[in-house]
Amino acid sequence: MGEQPIFSTRAHVFQIDPNTKKNWVPTSKHAVTVSYFYDSTRNVYRIISLDGSKAIINSTITPNMTFTKTSQKFGQWADSRANTVYGLGFSSEHHLSKSLSFQFAEKFQEFKEAARLAKEKSQEKMELTSTPSQESAGGDLQSPLTPESINGTDDERTPDMTQNSEPRAEPTQNALPFSHSSAISKHWEAELATLKGNNAKLTAALLESTANVKQWKQQLAAYQEEAERLHKRVTELECVSSQANAVHTHKTELNQTIQELEETLKVKEEEIERLKQEIDNARELQEQRDSLTQKLQEVEIRNKDLEGQLSDLEQRLEKSQNEQEAFRNNLKTLLEILDGKIFELTELRDNLAKLLECS
Repeated sequence: MGEQPIFSTRAHVFQIDPNTKKNWVPTSKHAVTVSYFYDSTRNVYRIISLDGSKAIINSTITPNMTFTKTSQKFGQWADSRANTVYGLGFSSEHHLSKSLSFQFAEKFQEFKEAARLAKEKSQEKMELTSTPSQESAGGDLQSPLTPESINGTDDERTPDMTQNSEPRAEPTQNALPFSHSSAISKHWEAELATLKGNNAKLTAALLESTANVKQWKQQLAAYQEEAERLHKRVTELECVSSQANAVHTHKTELNQTIQELEETLKVKEEEIERLKQEIDNARELQEQRDSLTQKLQEVEIRNKDLEGQLSDLEQRLEKSQNEQEAFRNNLKTLLEILDGKIFELTELRDNLAKLLECS
């Protein structure tokens, strides 16, 4: 289902100056919508804010994040992955106390705890399913950077929010299909990587099983030759009447040996059947991988189509704005001409009135 918004509010957005690490830099001219999103596929929470089609906040909530209310009109949190600090300013203390303190900050703490529980469950699952080969193939994970802690007085940290702020139109929804498609692409890429790993393991197991099958076939042929030789030996011993008792005893032993060999042969045949089933499973996994690869390609094609549609819409909007501007200019020119004609008619009327008075 992708990402779904679960809570929204409006605020002015700021980021810490990367050079001074002290001053706030506004990233929005007016108050914009700031929303919590939940990605059910990856089980993560994000804070997202759009200014038009530009994402000015894209912060994934982690267990080590903390939302700090530095004044009655301002709150902030540090994002180590983005290596920055975000700030939210509200136009009134009433809005902050009603929405931020009791809802925004509460939601932040709630989703932070949910992220911590999800991380613990993920670690437990990885510990249960991990193998030595997985441990040796572990990726080089980068440690997130830790930004400097931002503290200070309200005069230093809180921007002046007393200016009039006009409500901005809601961000365009053209960016949402890209976010959804991006989440689907990442999901299929993760599934594809998992299937590649499983396919490599099954390929290795298949090669090993093939070698074992050849060895067992050789052993089976040797057992069959041994059984034929023993049967011939039994026939020869039966022909010797003077050693009937010894032959009978030896025959019994040979029959037991043959029975044991037949049981061993049966076990080997069952093992061969099991290996055939594993080969069939490996083929099914290969088909699933091919299907996922095709779906991923379809998603990428869809993304390109959406990008083309967005570019076309932007061109149409620009063309419409140019046409409207030209229409306004033509209308203004027409009005000026009309005013001149009205003025000339007024003068003509006055002249006619004077002529009538004179006559």
